[in-house]
Amino acid sequence: MMRILSTLHSRLMLWIGIGWSVLVVATLAFTYLTGSELIRQANISHLNYEAGLIARQVDRSIEQRIEALERLADGISPRLASASGEALITSPPLLALFDRLALVSQEGKVTASYPRLERLNGVDVTDRDYFRFARAVVRPYVSDPLLSKASGKPFVMVTVPLADERGGFAGQLVGAVNVETSSFFDSLRRIRIGNDGFASLISSSGILLSHPDNRLVMQQADSNGNDSLREQALLGWQGAGQGKLADGTEALRAYAQAWSAGWVVQVTRPMSQVQAPIGLLVEKLWWVGLVTIVLMLPLLWWLLKLALGSLHRLEHQISQVAAGERKRVDIHSRMSELSQLATTFNRLQRQTEEATASLHERQAFLDAVLASSPVGMFVASPDGEVDYMNPALAELTGYQGDDLHSKDWMQHIHPEDRDDFVDLWRAAMRHGRDFLRQVRYLRASGEVLWLEVHTGQVMKWQALLGHVGTVKDITLRREQEALQRWEAEHDPLTGLLNRRGFERRLEEAFIEWQQRDQQSVLMIFDLDHFKPINDEGGHALGDEMLRAIAGGIAPLVRKNDYVARQGGDEFAILMPSCTLAQARTVSRRLLETVADLSVSAEGKAYRVTLSLGAACFFVTDTTIDEILARADDASYQAKRKGRNRTIESVVPV
Repeated sequence: MMRILSTLHSRLMLWIGIGWSVLVVATLAFTYLTGSELIRQANISHLNYEAGLIARQVDRSIEQRIEALERLADGISPRLASASGEALITSPPLLALFDRLALVSQEGKVTASYPRLERLNGVDVTDRDYFRFARAVVRPYVSDPLLSKASGKPFVMVTVPLADERGGFAGQLVGAVNVETSSFFDSLRRIRIGNDGFASLISSSGILLSHPDNRLVMQQADSNGNDSLREQALLGWQGAGQGKLADGTEALRAYAQAWSAGWVVQVTRPMSQVQAPIGLLVEKLWWVGLVTIVLMLPLLWWLLKLALGSLHRLEHQISQVAAGERKRVDIHSRMSELSQLATTFNRLQRQTEEATASLHERQAFLDAVLASSPVGMFVASPDGEVDYMNPALAELTGYQGDDLHSKDWMQHIHPEDRDDFVDLWRAAMRHGRDFLRQVRYLRASGEVLWLEVHTGQVMKWQALLGHVGTVKDITLRREQEALQRWEAEHDPLTGLLNRRGFERRLEEAFIEWQQRDQQSVLMIFDLDHFKPINDEGGHALGDEMLRAIAGGIAPLVRKNDYVARQGGDEFAILMPSCTLAQARTVSRRLLETVADLSVSAEGKAYRVTLSLGAACFFVTDTTIDEILARADDASYQAKRKGRNRTIESVVPV
């Protein structure tokens, strides 16, 4: 062995072979690490999208069931809910949404069920959370999974309250969804992400509602207790990360919130499946590298033999290479050492060229990744100047062609948001912080989008190389959030504020009164002679009258006044910055306008009048309940004194 390595040729051959092998291995390692992270990030984005999509589907399904129950509840009177087994819910279409329907009385007894089940009649549900919640809050509710008292099967209860004429709790309508057999949960179990990925549904208490393995349904999710991501998701967090399954295998998980039921959607994909493509690529590259090494060794041996020639020729040719007169030295000599030296020199030249080509290839690879990404991305210099934006971002903004690489794409941010955005952007760049901001954006078509812009720093050896940013279209999410906020505080029949929304605005007016002595007037009224409309003409005719009254009130109040339907036939008006004397004109016109309204059914006209109570704030008031009580008491006095009149409460109750 020592004799073989005694020549310069042999030593150069050995070290070049080793160097080539190391280069191949390093390239494979770099490819694997870089590709693994890119695939991991791509999978996280995909899992986040899948989880959000499934969560929206769950929300729509829950909302569909609540709306169906509310429509059915509108046709059930408080007397029916209180009956003892005399009434039977007969609504077969709802069985496509529920496995069973039940009526629960005000006292918490099951009075009727459909399909009819005798052993359910008279069952006491006062210990159930869904009944206690409905009685306390009087609004729809989706329960945690529980075992049926009649069958012992696991169910999720979707409930809507039944209200009496004063809006109080008069019972509830319950729709039961079987956790084990319902198509609602079965469709979630069949979802697959790739080959081994799956979706599951977790209740707010951490119970699995849906999972491909039926044995885990109704069990505590990941009972090993090591999933911190799941614990965060149960507290309201949404996102994705890497963790371990119950059997200890690594997996990527994404979580999204199904807010309508308080549930968490969990999408899981094992890391073995995530990393499979890059593993296959590296395996193929390994064979390519091995074949390359095997083919290069004989060639290098021959080249080294030829390279050892005259020392002076070698020196001259090296000088020519240094002067740029030639690219390679070409020595024909029997001296293997000189040829090896020339070959080494030539190899240094080739490595320089290969390094440059490799750099270009890496840049092309990164450009291809950015160009193929479905997420809008851009690259900025260390001082915040945008140098590049990918096609997805160009498509999102609507600016193509020369604007694709425009440094001024941010100039199309909505004028009302642009200054704040630019100031915060410059501050983040100046202080070396990540940047996150939601802004409105004007597309080339004139459409206004809501975008979320997020940038992070690219660092190397404590040096800032630049910034990489992502841009997401969150327009739909913003619209859905606005719609949810509106629906939470408005009556679906009349479009007026509901009790929750009205009391929040009354609280705000009360704070203004306490801080600035700004007086407001509260008027509460209910309808006289409204019951015959429902009894004789039906609830549809009653709803028509309620909508007509809501439409008649709107022109009579100011733009900054608040009108609400408290429930049933009870309405309320809050007039900020107003006194009782100033409100009399409005109350008088209310009496006249409502008295002139009428609805007809079967040739008979129906009319109603108002019994209206008005109250203002007093210095002795400590809560809005005292103001509500005065106005409500004045309304009852108006009804007792003959109806169709206004009573003003001028003395604290």
